[in-house]
Amino acid sequence: MNKMKVSYAPSVRRLPSYLLIARQAQDNGDEYLSGTVIASELDLEPIQVRKDLSITGIAGKPKRGYPVQPLVKAIESYLNWDRQVNAVVVGAGNLGSALMGFPGFREHGLRIIGGFDMDSSIAGSKIYGIPVYPMDQVKSKIEELASLTAILTVPSVSAQSVTDILVECGIKALWNFTNVKLKVPDDVVVQNEDLSSGYAMLSIKCRMRRDRLI
Repeated sequence: MNKMKVSYAPSVRRLPSYLLIARQAQDNGDEYLSGTVIASELDLEPIQVRKDLSITGIAGKPKRGYPVQPLVKAIESYLNWDRQVNAVVVGAGNLGSALMGFPGFREHGLRIIGGFDMDSSIAGSKIYGIPVYPMDQVKSKIEELASLTAILTVPSVSAQSVTDILVECGIKALWNFTNVKLKVPDDVVVQNEDLSSGYAMLSIKCRMRRDRLI
Protein backbone atom coordinates (compact mmCIF):
# COMPACT_ATOMS: atom_id res chain seq x y z
CA MET A 1 0.00 0.00 0.00
CA ASN A 2 1.23 3.48 -0.83
CA LYS A 3 2.87 4.88 2.29
CA MET A 4 2.23 8.51 1.31
CA LYS A 5 -1.45 7.78 0.82
CA VAL A 6 -1.72 6.25 4.29
CA SER A 7 0.52 8.58 6.29
CA TYR A 8 0.82 11.92 4.56
CA ALA A 9 -2.41 12.50 2.64
CA PRO A 10 -4.28 14.38 5.44
CA SER A 11 -1.21 16.56 6.07
CA VAL A 12 -0.80 17.31 2.36
CA ARG A 13 -4.45 18.37 2.13
CA ARG A 14 -3.89 20.91 4.94
CA LEU A 15 -0.68 22.39 3.50
CA PRO A 16 -2.43 24.74 1.02
CA SER A 17 -4.27 26.36 3.94
CA TYR A 18 -0.98 26.81 5.78
CA LEU A 19 0.53 28.31 2.63
CA LEU A 20 -2.32 30.81 2.33
CA ILE A 21 -1.77 31.99 5.91
CA ALA A 22 2.00 32.12 5.38
CA ARG A 23 1.57 34.23 2.24
CA GLN A 24 -0.72 36.60 4.11
CA ALA A 25 1.96 36.96 6.80
CA GLN A 26 4.51 37.57 4.06
CA ASP A 27 2.32 40.31 2.55
CA ASN A 28 2.01 41.87 6.01
CA GLY A 29 5.79 41.99 6.31
CA ASP A 30 5.89 39.53 9.24
CA GLU A 31 9.25 37.89 9.80
CA TYR A 32 7.95 34.91 11.79
CA LEU A 33 4.68 32.98 11.99
CA SER A 34 3.89 30.75 14.93
CA GLY A 35 2.28 27.35 14.66
CA THR A 36 -0.17 28.47 17.34
CA VAL A 37 -1.42 31.30 15.11
CA ILE A 38 -1.86 28.90 12.18
CA ALA A 39 -3.67 26.43 14.42
CA SER A 40 -5.99 29.13 15.73
CA GLU A 41 -6.85 30.31 12.22
CA LEU A 42 -7.75 26.79 11.08
CA ASP A 43 -9.25 25.42 14.30
CA LEU A 44 -6.46 22.85 14.70
CA GLU A 45 -4.14 21.83 17.50
CA PRO A 46 -0.64 23.41 17.39
CA ILE A 47 0.95 19.94 17.61
CA GLN A 48 -0.91 18.93 14.44
CA VAL A 49 0.39 21.99 12.60
CA ARG A 50 3.97 21.23 13.67
CA LYS A 51 3.57 17.61 12.59
CA ASP A 52 2.16 18.60 9.22
CA LEU A 53 4.87 21.16 8.52
CA SER A 54 7.62 18.75 9.52
CA ILE A 55 7.12 16.81 6.28
CA THR A 56 8.32 19.86 4.33
CA GLY A 57 11.62 19.93 6.22
CA ILE A 58 11.01 23.39 7.73
CA ALA A 59 11.86 23.90 11.39
CA GLY A 60 10.48 26.57 13.69
CA LYS A 61 12.33 28.54 16.35
CA PRO A 62 11.23 28.37 20.00
CA LYS A 63 9.04 31.32 21.02
CA ARG A 64 9.25 32.80 17.54
CA GLY A 65 7.75 30.28 15.16
CA TYR A 66 8.58 29.68 11.53
CA PRO A 67 10.55 32.17 9.41
CA VAL A 68 7.89 33.28 6.94
CA GLN A 69 9.77 33.41 3.65
CA PRO A 70 11.49 30.01 4.13
CA LEU A 71 8.12 28.61 5.24
CA VAL A 72 6.44 29.74 2.02
CA LYS A 73 9.28 28.29 -0.06
CA ALA A 74 9.32 25.02 1.88
CA ILE A 75 5.60 24.40 1.36
CA GLU A 76 5.69 25.42 -2.31
CA SER A 77 8.70 23.19 -2.94
CA TYR A 78 7.18 20.20 -1.15
CA LEU A 79 3.94 20.55 -3.13
CA ASN A 80 5.93 21.03 -6.34
CA TRP A 81 4.15 24.36 -6.75
CA ASP A 82 7.39 26.18 -7.44
CA ARG A 83 7.51 24.59 -10.90
CA GLN A 84 5.25 25.18 -13.86
CA VAL A 85 3.10 22.28 -15.01
CA ASN A 86 1.30 22.49 -18.35
CA ALA A 87 -2.06 20.73 -18.42
CA VAL A 88 -4.98 20.13 -20.75
CA VAL A 89 -8.65 19.83 -19.84
CA VAL A 90 -10.42 16.94 -21.51
CA GLY A 91 -14.14 17.62 -21.48
CA ALA A 92 -14.73 21.37 -21.77
CA GLY A 93 -18.36 21.39 -20.60
CA ASN A 94 -19.65 23.14 -17.49
CA LEU A 95 -17.12 21.75 -15.02
CA GLY A 96 -14.22 21.74 -17.45
CA SER A 97 -14.91 25.34 -18.44
CA ALA A 98 -15.05 26.42 -14.81
CA LEU A 99 -11.69 24.78 -14.12
CA MET A 100 -10.18 26.45 -17.17
CA GLY A 101 -11.24 29.81 -15.78
CA PHE A 102 -10.02 29.27 -12.22
CA PRO A 103 -7.21 31.81 -11.63
CA GLY A 104 -5.81 30.06 -8.57
CA PHE A 105 -4.18 27.31 -10.62
CA ARG A 106 -1.59 29.66 -12.08
CA GLU A 107 -0.66 30.81 -8.58
CA HIS A 108 0.31 27.22 -7.86
CA GLY A 109 2.21 26.60 -11.08
CA LEU A 110 -0.58 24.82 -12.97
CA ARG A 111 -1.03 26.33 -16.43
CA ILE A 112 -3.95 25.07 -18.52
CA ILE A 113 -2.84 25.47 -22.12
CA GLY A 114 -5.59 23.67 -24.02
CA GLY A 115 -8.90 21.87 -23.89
CA PHE A 116 -10.60 19.08 -25.82
CA ASP A 117 -14.25 18.29 -26.39
CA MET A 118 -16.46 16.09 -28.58
CA ASP A 119 -19.09 18.84 -28.97
CA SER A 120 -18.52 20.62 -32.26
CA SER A 121 -20.11 23.78 -30.84
CA ILE A 122 -17.33 23.92 -28.22
CA ALA A 123 -14.37 22.56 -30.19
CA GLY A 124 -12.73 25.31 -32.21
CA SER A 125 -13.65 28.00 -29.70
CA LYS A 126 -11.73 29.57 -26.85
CA ILE A 127 -12.66 29.46 -23.17
CA TYR A 128 -11.05 32.17 -21.04
CA GLY A 129 -8.61 32.63 -23.91
CA ILE A 130 -7.65 28.94 -23.92
CA PRO A 131 -8.14 27.10 -27.23
CA VAL A 132 -10.43 24.07 -27.29
CA TYR A 133 -9.70 21.38 -29.86
CA PRO A 134 -11.82 18.50 -31.19
CA MET A 135 -11.15 15.11 -29.60
CA ASP A 136 -9.85 13.65 -32.84
CA GLN A 137 -6.86 16.01 -32.55
CA VAL A 138 -5.84 14.80 -29.10
CA LYS A 139 -2.76 12.89 -30.20
CA SER A 140 -1.26 15.59 -32.41
CA LYS A 141 -2.14 18.49 -30.10
CA ILE A 142 -0.91 16.90 -26.86
CA GLU A 143 2.40 16.20 -28.57
CA GLU A 144 2.48 19.78 -29.89
CA LEU A 145 1.57 21.29 -26.51
CA ALA A 146 4.09 19.07 -24.70
CA SER A 147 1.67 18.41 -21.86
CA LEU A 148 2.03 15.37 -19.59
CA THR A 149 -0.93 16.25 -17.35
CA ALA A 150 -4.64 16.02 -18.14
CA ILE A 151 -7.68 17.12 -16.17
CA LEU A 152 -10.49 14.69 -16.95
CA THR A 153 -14.05 16.05 -16.85
CA VAL A 154 -15.75 13.90 -19.48
CA PRO A 155 -19.00 11.98 -18.87
CA SER A 156 -18.35 8.88 -16.77
CA VAL A 157 -19.40 6.54 -19.57
CA SER A 158 -16.47 7.84 -21.65
CA ALA A 159 -13.89 8.11 -18.88
CA GLN A 160 -11.96 4.88 -19.38
CA SER A 161 -11.91 4.98 -23.17
CA VAL A 162 -10.72 8.60 -23.14
CA THR A 163 -8.13 7.72 -20.50
CA ASP A 164 -6.77 4.93 -22.70
CA ILE A 165 -6.32 7.43 -25.53
CA LEU A 166 -4.61 9.95 -23.25
CA VAL A 167 -2.19 7.33 -21.94
CA GLU A 168 -1.36 6.32 -25.50
CA CYS A 169 -0.63 9.99 -26.21
CA GLY A 170 1.92 10.11 -23.40
CA ILE A 171 -0.11 11.62 -20.54
CA LYS A 172 1.54 10.65 -17.24
CA ALA A 173 -0.72 12.41 -14.69
CA LEU A 174 -4.51 12.47 -14.55
CA TRP A 175 -6.70 14.61 -12.31
CA ASN A 176 -9.90 12.63 -12.50
CA PHE A 177 -13.18 14.45 -11.84
CA THR A 178 -15.34 11.53 -12.97
CA ASN A 179 -16.70 8.88 -10.61
CA VAL A 180 -14.93 6.08 -12.49
CA LYS A 181 -12.00 4.20 -11.00
CA LEU A 182 -9.60 4.42 -13.90
CA LYS A 183 -7.30 1.61 -14.97
CA VAL A 184 -3.89 2.95 -15.93
CA PRO A 185 -0.31 1.64 -16.22
CA ASP A 186 1.94 1.81 -13.16
CA ASP A 187 3.84 4.81 -14.53
CA VAL A 188 0.69 6.97 -14.73
CA VAL A 189 -0.41 8.92 -11.65
CA VAL A 190 -4.13 9.42 -10.95
CA GLN A 191 -5.73 11.75 -8.42
CA ASN A 192 -9.46 11.12 -8.02
CA GLU A 193 -11.62 14.10 -7.10
CA ASP A 194 -15.08 12.97 -6.02
CA LEU A 195 -17.24 16.09 -5.71
CA SER A 196 -20.13 14.05 -4.31
CA SER A 197 -17.96 13.09 -1.31
CA GLY A 198 -17.36 16.75 -0.53
CA TYR A 199 -21.06 17.46 -0.76
CA ALA A 200 -21.76 14.44 1.46
CA MET A 201 -19.55 15.95 4.17
CA LEU A 202 -21.32 19.31 3.84
CA SER A 203 -24.70 17.59 4.11
CA ILE A 204 -23.65 15.69 7.24
CA LYS A 205 -22.40 18.88 8.90
CA CYS A 206 -25.68 20.63 8.09
CA ARG A 207 -27.66 17.71 9.48
CA MET A 208 -25.61 17.63 12.68
CA ARG A 209 -26.12 21.36 13.22
CA ARG A 210 -29.84 21.04 12.51
CA ASP A 211 -30.13 18.14 14.97
CA ARG A 212 -28.45 20.22 17.69
CA LEU A 213 -30.98 23.01 17.13
CA ILE A 214 -34.01 20.71 17.42
